[in-house]
Amino acid sequence: MKTIAFHNLGCKVNSYELDVMQQIMREKGYEIVPFDKKADVYVINTCTVTNIADRKSRQMLHRAKQKNPDAVVVAVGCYVQTDLAGAVKDPAIDLAIGNNRKKDIAEILEQYLAEREKNHEAADGEGFCKTGEAADGGWVGKTDNVAEGGEICGGAPDKTLGGMTVLDIAHEKEYEEMQLKTTAEHTRAYIKIQDGCNQFCSYCAIPLARGRVRSRKQEDILKEIRGIVDAGYLEIVLTGIHVSSYGIDFEKADGNAKGADSAKNGGIAKLSQGTSPDAGGKSAGGEKENGAMDYRGVTRLFDLIEEIHKIPGLQRIRISSLEPRIVTPETAKRLAALPKVCPHFHLSLQSGCDATLKRMNRHYTAQQYFESVEALRNAYAPRIPAITTDVIAGFPGETEEEFAETKAFLEKVGFYEMHVFKYSKRKGTRAAVMDGQVPEPVKAQRSDELLELERKQSMEFRSRKLGQVVEVLMEEEKVIGGKNYLLGHTTDYVRVALPLPGDGAKVRPGAGTDAPETVGKKARAGEILRLELLEFLTEDILLGRETDLF
Repeated sequence: MKTIAFHNLGCKVNSYELDVMQQIMREKGYEIVPFDKKADVYVINTCTVTNIADRKSRQMLHRAKQKNPDAVVVAVGCYVQTDLAGAVKDPAIDLAIGNNRKKDIAEILEQYLAEREKNHEAADGEGFCKTGEAADGGWVGKTDNVAEGGEICGGAPDKTLGGMTVLDIAHEKEYEEMQLKTTAEHTRAYIKIQDGCNQFCSYCAIPLARGRVRSRKQEDILKEIRGIVDAGYLEIVLTGIHVSSYGIDFEKADGNAKGADSAKNGGIAKLSQGTSPDAGGKSAGGEKENGAMDYRGVTRLFDLIEEIHKIPGLQRIRISSLEPRIVTPETAKRLAALPKVCPHFHLSLQSGCDATLKRMNRHYTAQQYFESVEALRNAYAPRIPAITTDVIAGFPGETEEEFAETKAFLEKVGFYEMHVFKYSKRKGTRAAVMDGQVPEPVKAQRSDELLELERKQSMEFRSRKLGQVVEVLMEEEKVIGGKNYLLGHTTDYVRVALPLPGDGAKVRPGAGTDAPETVGKKARAGEILRLELLEFLTEDILLGRETDLF
């Protein structure tokens, strides 16, 4: 039996796609082994959101080849899509597969192996790059099968099999349908509902890697979730490249969606579309300079969530990210009316300064963003939903005054968590050629300031949870400070630890017995328990105990 190892980098969409690729290869008879073990095939699901992500992708590819020089090393996804020439020239990479071809990984790999065997026999075993040595943590192999310009010579097959493994993603219109049956996690499953993005934020290369919005059919989503729930999963996370664009590419309403009527009944505004970073001010696909699209549509995300909410057995629904512009008082009320929807919302901000937001091509002001946050808080009152966000420090042209404005805005909103990134220049984006590039030391200083603010706000949010009795989905066992705990998350994604028996833990007695609490039935991953939150166990984990109170 051939062995195959996988490694994932990047977003929740990548996690979903990796789960499906593992499922496909397992069904083809491959044995999946840990990535740090020797394998016949290594698959690295790459990321290109930042320069660091690019570098990590290359490092993992080189590490795989170093682990087994005779293995087939497969680079998959966004790094391949945005730098195919670099992937082809890299001697650590044997096979390159772009986005929208991941579902075909088994057939592509089989074709590659067949061509390699055929070429190997014809070359009498010569012409392969099988030896090399590690240098600076990377891989330096023989490159006699890679000619100038990246052409493949000798016995090794073309890394793209004649161009069939990497599509022109900008012109792809069909969603790459996959059906997930199980995941590496045992309690939570990511469900991909769309791919691609039409926003073209000036700093972002993701539309170049993922293409335009392609939404998944509602019936396929519901079928997958029903199967996941039947397999024992209690929680799903709806994910995509730009989740809020779900359905805008559907030409007309079908029988399973409310379509354009949602704009009136749910208060959902049409998404303002961005333009690509090319000098002409037009984005791929024919948008005009004013941002008008070849097609227009309203998001059907809320219609979809309401249908998902009806699935029996499903306990929790999370939304990976929301576009601030689609969160209105009306849509916030629609979410709050659905008990299975977790009150934990990620609204990407990037900057709290209007001038910076405009350079970023973000299509909203700080005040409009704040109104979206307030809409959620008002809809959920007296409960306090967890609001998280992303912020970029040191975007081109960001002055000290603009940074101060952003920091003041973050303090005004009061987030549960913030993901802070130093601006990373991405080739092919408008921001990469903007004037006023901020020096790295300044970016680092601003990032540190925001991270300290994030730490303070996050602690404040968790502190307000102390004394509350909450439902926690238990997920995994972990040793903390030499003691065993079962860890899980509340609906608003606060991490909670429950002591396990043998460490002085008080757990519920076995059913129908008078046994003392300390020797009771052990809680298990996959259960939802009612816990009273007592104190901080660590800075980001609260200690809980079981209770009958609620």
